[in-house]
Amino acid sequence: MKAIFFDRDDTLIKDVPYNGEPDTVVLMPGARDACQTLKKLGYALFIISNQSGVGRGLISKEQVDAVNQRTLDLLGPGLFTAVYCCFDLPDQAGESCRKPSPKMLLRAAREHGLDLAKSVMIGDKLSDVRAGKSAGCFAVYYNSRHDADELALAQSEADYVTDLLADAVGWIKRFP
Repeated sequence: MKAIFFDRDDTLIKDVPYNGEPDTVVLMPGARDACQTLKKLGYALFIISNQSGVGRGLISKEQVDAVNQRTLDLLGPGLFTAVYCCFDLPDQAGESCRKPSPKMLLRAAREHGLDLAKSVMIGDKLSDVRAGKSAGCFAVYYNSRHDADELALAQSEADYVTDLLADAVGWIKRFP
């Protein structure tokens, strides 16, 4: 089965740092349409998100779950197969699951029988691109934050770079 892995903040929803309030969730432009189209194309959809606010003690896992549920509700029922979050701190010692590590994608592949070579990671940071590439996926850099420094690097590392989720969907539609 092929999959689309979405980063959450600034990819599917507008980023509110350490957001634990479901009422503040706002979809990114084109997110609902992109997800619905990709689901119709036969992709299993997943959210793959670093949530260090839990590790920092700023929000709880329950608050992250509530924001994730609100995100899923706004995108539409039955679209997503699962949500994977890593609560590790950016500088946490040991074997972290934080992107750019591919661990969350690899776990999803094991648990859901996914073909990573036919799958795509979409995100707004180089860590998303690198996690996807490390897992053996195609990677789309969604330039929603208009970060010039990251954009320059993303153009050499990502398989596709875009400012619009609709363009990413168009690119994915060309896959066999």
